[in-house]
Formats: sequence, structure tokens, C-alpha cells
Amino acid sequence: MKDTVFVFARAPRLGAVKRRLARDVGEMAALRFYRATLTRTLRRLAADPRFETVVAVTPDRDAAGRPAWAQGLPVVPQGPGDLGRRMARAARRRPRGRVAVVGSDIPDLTAADVAHAFRMLGQAHACFGPATDGGYWLVALAPRRPSAPFAIVRWSTDWALEDTLANFVGRQVALIRELRDVDTGADLAALRAAA
Repeated sequence: MKDTVFVFARAPRLGAVKRRLARDVGEMAALRFYRATLTRTLRRLAADPRFETVVAVTPDRDAAGRPAWAQGLPVVPQGPGDLGRRMARAARRRPRGRVAVVGSDIPDLTAADVAHAFRMLGQAHACFGPATDGGYWLVALAPRRPSAPFAIVRWSTDWALEDTLANFVGRQVALIRELRDVDTGADLAALRAAA
């Protein structure tokens, strides 16, 4: 069975994406940033034959058909619940395969990063790509995973990765490179300054 990466995305609509960033840079600038990053991410990942790329979208109604912004990739609904419930649901779509979940707001994410995470699953039960804000931009899971890998996590906080790792006690976990996700104007400025 081919490895699968789910790109978690919000349908790119004005006022519906990157709300914290929009407070700092305006709704139109936030939408432009999001569309560009999502498009680049989908192109990079879809071009890699080592894994299948699937778009997991919210709101769920945008999973109907194949929206043009999804670039012809398969689209599935994320479903209800917090981020952890939605990621667990995506992982259950491939119960016997290796899966990864990545965000759609990580400008430096490459297909090589995803492939590296899948390689790490040869030695580990899970692999995480830490984010500079205490969260993570990637989680990859081997078929033998905890029944509740994302339980009791303080999402959108400095402790999201730490809380998630607590669900993997007694299992081998690997970490790959740290990347920046862009949630605020300060994040965007830091990204541009590093370029």
C-alpha cells in the first residue's frame, strides 16, 4: 500500500482563512498568502510519486466534487471536532498504511520532508516536524499507532507538540527539521526576513 499524505486545508475564501494573520495584514493579503502557500504545497507534494497526496478540507461541503484550487487531487472532508479528532479521522482512512498529515500554511515544506518522515517510520512509530511556535507542521504515523494519538492536546499553544508526545509514551518517536508556520503578521515578517 502506498504511503499517503493528507494536506489539511481550509477552502481558500476571503475572510475564512488565516484570520489571525488577517488581523495584522488585512484579509486580502492573508488570502493571497494562503492561496500561494497552499498552491505551492499541493504542487510540490502531488509531483512526488513516492506517496499519494490527498486534500482534507474544511468546511466539509467543499469536499464535494473536485474544487479547482485542489489541482485535481482527491479531496475528503475533515469532519467535525477539534484538530486532533480531525487528524485521527484522516489517519483512520488508511488503517493499515503509513500516513502523514501536514498543514497548508508552511511555506518551506517540501516533498523531501514528507519522504524523510516516511523513511523515519522504518525505525519509529511516529515522526513529527516541530514548528517554531511549539506545535508541529507534520505528523507521520506507522500502522501500529496509539488508539488516541491526539487526545488531551492544548491546540494552538506552545504545548501542542509536548502534549501530543505524551500520547506516545513507550513508543519510538522521531523528529525532523523545525519549520515555521505562518499564523500572524510577526510570523510572516520573520519568514520574509529569513529569505
